[in-house]
Amino acid sequence: MPISRLTVLFLLVSTLLLGACASGYQKLLKSTDVNKKYAAAVQYYEKGDFFRAGTLLEDLIPLLKGRPEAEKAQFYFANTNYKQRNYVLSAFYFKQFTDTYPNSEYTEEATFLNAKSLFLDSPGFELDQTNTVSALESIQDFLNRYPDSKFKAETDNMAQELQKKLENKAFESARLYYQLRYNQAAVVALTNFQLQYPASAFAEQAAFLRLTAQYSWAKESVESKQRERYLEAVSFYQQFVDTYPKSKNLKAAQDMYDSSQAEITRLKAVPTAAAN
Repeated sequence: MPISRLTVLFLLVSTLLLGACASGYQKLLKSTDVNKKYAAAVQYYEKGDFFRAGTLLEDLIPLLKGRPEAEKAQFYFANTNYKQRNYVLSAFYFKQFTDTYPNSEYTEEATFLNAKSLFLDSPGFELDQTNTVSALESIQDFLNRYPDSKFKAETDNMAQELQKKLENKAFESARLYYQLRYNQAAVVALTNFQLQYPASAFAEQAAFLRLTAQYSWAKESVESKQRERYLEAVSFYQQFVDTYPKSKNLKAAQDMYDSSQAEITRLKAVPTAAAN
């Protein structure tokens, strides 16, 4: 389809305007006029051009120290990083802002956005969760300082999501011991998981895996250690059936219980050997 003269003219004008804007922006970068650069940075920010606003503000912040514009410039600069999804940088600069201006009109929002930046930078549960713990600490700090904040509902939701991530991480780490047949370590890790997350969606599965790991550990132990470990398996079984009487794993749990009881009876007649 042929291109009309009007289309060609429009493209030509657009190109010229973009070139002029780019040229003007380059001149601003080189300018030593602080007031002019600051006004332009704010204008870019308000138009949503966070890259250009951020570049100008980064140059301006050292030059604005002691001036009333410095407060807004630092908040805007932190937010340009947030808007561009540079969450590590935005978390750092929002924290720097709140430390510098604890009584600013922007401090509550900056504290919230610091926590949200850390939340958004939190990795998947399968990775190291150091950043997730830091995000939770920042969220709790925010809620302590601003219990009636307009951001409270969103902050509560973020905290719940991060807690679920830590819960998932803890369960998968414990289950990995089980899958690798490190039965003693699995029992310890699964017990700790149950204590830390008693209301978890994984609680029933953790209880069954703990019973299974304990039973396997007893079965593989030297004879002098088996009785006490089978007794522990019986205890785990009783806790499991009391807590989850309708579990789909009841039959498997019952089989381990019956086998453990039979072994305990057999071992009563065996002289206690020296511990290995």
